[in-house]
Amino acid sequence: MHHHRFRLAWACAVALTWATPAAAQHAFTLYGGYRGGGSFEQSAAPNAQVDLQSSAAFSASLDWGLDAGRQVQVFASYQSTDIAPYGNAAPAVPLTVSYLHLGGTNFFEGTIGRGAYLVGGLGITRLAPGLSGLSAEFRPSMNLGLGYQLPLAPSLALRFELRGYLTLVNTNTNLFCSGGCVVALRGDALTQAEAMVGLSYGF
Repeated sequence: MHHHRFRLAWACAVALTWATPAAAQHAFTLYGGYRGGGSFEQSAAPNAQVDLQSSAAFSASLDWGLDAGRQVQVFASYQSTDIAPYGNAAPAVPLTVSYLHLGGTNFFEGTIGRGAYLVGGLGITRLAPGLSGLSAEFRPSMNLGLGYQLPLAPSLALRFELRGYLTLVNTNTNLFCSGGCVVALRGDALTQAEAMVGLSYGF
């Protein structure tokens, strides 16, 4: 009788462990998302706005525990999009937008790996046109977002995030110039927003 009770208690403990897996302090996450927003002003036509087309984006983050509810995060993201600086009738110019940020996560409930969290970081943005004769530009930037982490197993979880990005642009300098400007754009700031889903591996 006692042996049967012991086996039943052990089985319940194992089932409970899998139902509420232990949260890992460190994690590596791969994200897929859809990013929109962002515009510039044409230098030759100050009232003409040039928009970045919405498109898919791919990201990765490495998080390591700072305390029970916070992590330090290195975040990298890549988007391939297009701009049409000469108007809708002209061919679009390919543009890649890449972010590299150092920041962190703060879980509202105080336990890393479960529930809602605030995420953010500071770093650089690389804007690289896909045409010869145009140079890549590097600008300071930041991101801020909200997320929710749903544990699937002891080492796996899903992350759902909404992030906003802000890149500071020098209005006194034409963008994408190298020995002459083929595309001359200006702006105060580049803002983008993204919805993301990530698969996170904890360790």
